[in-house]
Amino acid sequence: MWEYSDKVKEHYKNPKNVGSIENADAIGEAGALACGDKLKIYLKIDNGIITDAKFQTFGCGSAVASSSILTEMIIGKSIQDVRKITNKDIADELDGLPPEKMHCSVMGHEALEDALKNYFGEENKQSATNDKKIICNCFGVSEEEIIKAIVEKGAKTPEQIKEINYAGGGCTRCIPSIKMLLDKYVKKDSTLNAVQFILKINKVLETNVAGELGKDSGGIELVNVEGKNVYVKLTGTCSSCQNATVTLKNFVEKQLQEHVDEGINVIEVK
Repeated sequence: MWEYSDKVKEHYKNPKNVGSIENADAIGEAGALACGDKLKIYLKIDNGIITDAKFQTFGCGSAVASSSILTEMIIGKSIQDVRKITNKDIADELDGLPPEKMHCSVMGHEALEDALKNYFGEENKQSATNDKKIICNCFGVSEEEIIKAIVEKGAKTPEQIKEINYAGGGCTRCIPSIKMLLDKYVKKDSTLNAVQFILKINKVLETNVAGELGKDSGGIELVNVEGKNVYVKLTGTCSSCQNATVTLKNFVEKQLQEHVDEGINVIEVK
């Protein structure tokens, strides 16, 4: 069950600035009903100051709360200051959002950007933004920052990327793109001989796998390695578990592929 801050609950139950503005100076949209969330934001602008803002949204409580707090954040602010607002600022203003709901703050940010683009025109809006390619919209992490985490800080997995710059820590829609960058920039360890390969497999089984299985009184033993086929035997409660195949493929095999070699195939030995 997701935990929501008091601010999220308050803005969901009593949203501010709901509705539309007749003769609005700028209108922005984001999301799509087909995806479950859609937001439309209206702005009234006078001498570079946003004097009023209203929204209409169809979506979950986090979408409503994000839209509500966003209108409060921008009313009375100059366009120059409003342009600096990020989706993370929206989430922070709500005292945080669950990672699975960070896309709601992204939607608010995208609608605001669309409104400003509408106000200034496509050419002006583009010239006002930087050229960095954003991979993780939830935390505004660029491709450049992810590559830096890989090349300079030695990140080799999506989890390590997330620890360094939060990328992938929100809605997780960027994970495939992060994996593509990892595949491109991580230096593959092709110097392992057969003995080193087996030792590395055994180390991952002991440090990453055995402890998790042990929580349910289960265990695992390395039986043999032939090429990239890794033969293991499940012990304890795992040996008779109906979900043994799922555990091997979705957990054990993925751990070995991630930390040893992506071509590893785990096979159970009874």
